Amino acid sequence: MQVSAISSGYSKPYFTSKNKGEYENPINRGTEKGLAIWGSIGGSTLVGLTAAGIGSCFIKSGAAKRALKLGGIGAAAGLATLLLTLPAKLYDTSVRAFTREKEMDVFSRDRELKSNIMEEVNKEVKDEDVDLDQKINHYTSVQMANNGNGVMIKGA
Repeated sequence: MQVSAISSGYSKPYFTSKNKGEYENPINRGTEKGLAIWGSIGGSTLVGLTAAGIGSCFIKSGAAKRALKLGGIGAAAGLATLLLTLPAKLYDTSVRAFTREKEMDVFSRDRELKSNIMEEVNKEVKDEDVDLDQKINHYTSVQMANNGNGVMIKGA
């Protein structure tokens, strides 16, 4: 039985930074946080406008400082909504971003390892010194592993 090492170096990363050969995850936590903040602000603004609209039904149109009262009601409702929802949204966003980063790391490394293994099998196929049965054996083992089937352990 022949066992050979699998190269796990990052010779061909899918996401590269400015430094060649350095892995960079495409998930950006800062962007995710910014989107969560803006989403919460937008939702709170809608709640405030809705509260001001509902308040306009109860405050008579001839009342003194009607616009100021409606603006205060809307601002209070929007601010309360923002203070109650923003921490939960930021926490959920950070957890989801962390999870997506890890999933992307696993996906990228898995793809890279499969690519390296296929390159080694391809080199072996092109090598004239290797027996045809051994070439077929290694190729079918790799294909079974790619398809998720169990790999049989074969003796020499």
